[in-house]
Amino acid sequence: MEKQLKDILPIMSVENDCLLSKQGDVTIVFRAILPEIFTLSDEEYENLHQAWIKAVRILPKGSIMHKQDWYLKQSTGPAAGVPDGRFLARASHQYFSGRTTMQHECYIMLTKRTGDRRHQDSTFSSLIRPSLVSGDITHTAALKSFSEVAARFKRLLEDTRLISLSRVQGEALQSSRAKAGLVERYCSLSDGRGRQLEDISFDNTGIQIGQRHTALLTLADAQDLPGMCGSRITYEPYSTDRTKFPLGFSARLGLLLDCDHIYNQYIVVGDAQETIRLLEKKRLRLQSLSAYSRENAISLSATNDFLNEAISQQRLPVKAHFNVLVWSASPAELQDMQNQVASGLSAMDAAVKLETLGAAQIWWAGIPGNAAELPVNETFDSFAEQACCFIGQEGPYRSALPSKGIRFCDRVSSSPVYADLYDGPRDAGMTSNMGTLVCGTSGGGKSMTVNHLLNTLFEQGAHCVTVDIGGSYKGLCELLGGYYFTYEETSPIRFNPFYLGPKEVLDTEKKESLKALLISLWKGENETFNRAEYVALSNALQGYYEWLGKYPVRSASFNSFYEYLETEYVNVLQVHKVNERDFDMSNFLYVLRPYYQGGEFDYLLNATENLDLLHQPFIVFELDQIKDHPILFPVVTLIIMELFISKMRKLAGVRKVLTIDEAWKAIAKSGMAEFLRYAFKTIRKFNGIPIVITQELDDLISSPIIKDAIINNADIKILMDMRKFQGKFDKLQEALGLSDKGKTILLSVNKDHREIFVDIGGQDMKVYRNELCPEEYFAFTTEGRERVEVMRLASELGSVEKGIAAMVTASLKMKGGQS
Repeated sequence: MEKQLKDILPIMSVENDCLLSKQGDVTIVFRAILPEIFTLSDEEYENLHQAWIKAVRILPKGSIMHKQDWYLKQSTGPAAGVPDGRFLARASHQYFSGRTTMQHECYIMLTKRTGDRRHQDSTFSSLIRPSLVSGDITHTAALKSFSEVAARFKRLLEDTRLISLSRVQGEALQSSRAKAGLVERYCSLSDGRGRQLEDISFDNTGIQIGQRHTALLTLADAQDLPGMCGSRITYEPYSTDRTKFPLGFSARLGLLLDCDHIYNQYIVVGDAQETIRLLEKKRLRLQSLSAYSRENAISLSATNDFLNEAISQQRLPVKAHFNVLVWSASPAELQDMQNQVASGLSAMDAAVKLETLGAAQIWWAGIPGNAAELPVNETFDSFAEQACCFIGQEGPYRSALPSKGIRFCDRVSSSPVYADLYDGPRDAGMTSNMGTLVCGTSGGGKSMTVNHLLNTLFEQGAHCVTVDIGGSYKGLCELLGGYYFTYEETSPIRFNPFYLGPKEVLDTEKKESLKALLISLWKGENETFNRAEYVALSNALQGYYEWLGKYPVRSASFNSFYEYLETEYVNVLQVHKVNERDFDMSNFLYVLRPYYQGGEFDYLLNATENLDLLHQPFIVFELDQIKDHPILFPVVTLIIMELFISKMRKLAGVRKVLTIDEAWKAIAKSGMAEFLRYAFKTIRKFNGIPIVITQELDDLISSPIIKDAIINNADIKILMDMRKFQGKFDKLQEALGLSDKGKTILLSVNKDHREIFVDIGGQDMKVYRNELCPEEYFAFTTEGRERVEVMRLASELGSVEKGIAAMVTASLKMKGGQS
């Protein structure tokens, strides 16, 4: 006979933000945010497990802890809030749009049964015999007392700092015209974003809700349980010979189960003394029958052990039940889901039981607020310590706002997540600076990761200055329309440090940087300069720019500065009677003559293009050809330092990013080393991010500059696959300041999956997948053959965008042909 759900629904109303059942049971609901999967250590799993035990132990007699975890697969759309006007942004949005991700919601429901109501079996379920019983729990004092217990329960879990709970208010529990409440969501198995009432059918084939067929698989019998359980297990795919990667004991019934499902966990707290009294009666009965059956003898031994442990170790006896509900519109797909659940339970060394006859009553008890209807014959006796092992401990990776984070992917389903590496951690007190160290072996993905990082920061409005050795950022620089400085015989590197932009003036900082440049060109590394020389150069620069103002046809450059010295400033020195001992103008002009028109280095300081470095947001200096040059490298180093310091001080409110690739080659020069030391200690005050990249393990261990100045001031560490260094990892671990937890997570990185390890302030450590869309891959690639082909196509087609698009098309055709 067909019945209306509203007539038999066990929940009567929502009162004082509590669910009130028709039997008089009251339920307080919390929404929980669990720690992210693959981020906990052995110690953290144990602390969380002990917190659950303490929380269960404070629950009063006659209460039930019902934890309900929803796992729903959903397709992702284009990320809101991310700029999509540029080529790579559009391509990545299209690539990741529609990707399936696992959404997780966790509700913890504390139910207090009425004082005169016993825990009954399946035949007394309100699904079969609905009735209204008023109990003492509805009394104001009793409700207040239970609310205080719930608050203590919440505090005990949150004290771990691993899990957070928030009370679900009445409007979220109740349905509205536009949104289904928690009870209605469960009855319709919906995601809650809309309302669609559907028929519910119970028959011999199971439970059917609308067009969806369901299957209910349970852990409700002691003989089906694993022989041993704990707070965590070893996850072999991420473990090594030296490290055992921990995972929650029941994680395979959570995010690792790749289908829509609900994982219900019940722990029923009864009268402990009454439970022990009944077990003592059972023990006596088994003792008298043990001579007649080996099974009775074994049961007697197990009962004795249970009672001994309960009394000697002050254990709390509880009843427990765990089940997984899966559903699908396709019976064939449902069978595959059942196999997945069975496989997950097998990994826990537990036997699976597919519920048929009792499925309806168990499903009915899963209605939020109706946990008191869980049939006692569907539970098993245990202690709180063992029952809490089966509680799901992990949630998915949490994502920051796209406008604040860097897009990576999680390890479970490669779903895009946004990691806030800089602002969020500083606001939360996890980091004190934004220094970033990137380390990994050749081919480990360093350049791909940093290219992606720089592209994202550029899209978010940052100014990026990159010192490169090897041409890793040429493709991105050309794509973004930046300035790319490199040395080639046919086109040597050129700058114009004398250039002033339309709104720039000769301030003290600009004058000091030009004086430092001129002194480095004039004096040797071990030579000193006196006060008179310093004043003379300062007056020369001041007079030079005043002279340019009188002759607008002349442009600022070293050539015109040299001409000013020869024709005008020599007269100024004569007027002021400056002798050669104080300032040797002849020597100064002679030494600097190679940088003047017609000299050996006349190209270096007389550029006529790419002049406005201050307002250019993306600049790359490629120094591979000049890193050992005794003249060019020091000059270029000074120009880079002057440029970045100028950006730091003049571009207020703009994020500045300084990236030093293959740092060990640049650090070998003392001037750059001191600048890096200064940058890592000072740049944070100007909203700046210093990034240093290296691939040599010995650099981290042996270089005092990297170890003392960079590592100690780099709260963000991005590390690649380090498994090849397992044998000498202790020194690396000490140099990086990694904890044992960080070591375990880092050694789980798999470069074949493009994984990277991110450590934020030593507190937030996790592994991401740096998956890129094809367009991003070809824009960032450092593979020589691919990079040459992209540049060739870009030259033929007229732009880097068209070259990358053509490369992507050719690559897809090649893969299609191979498949």
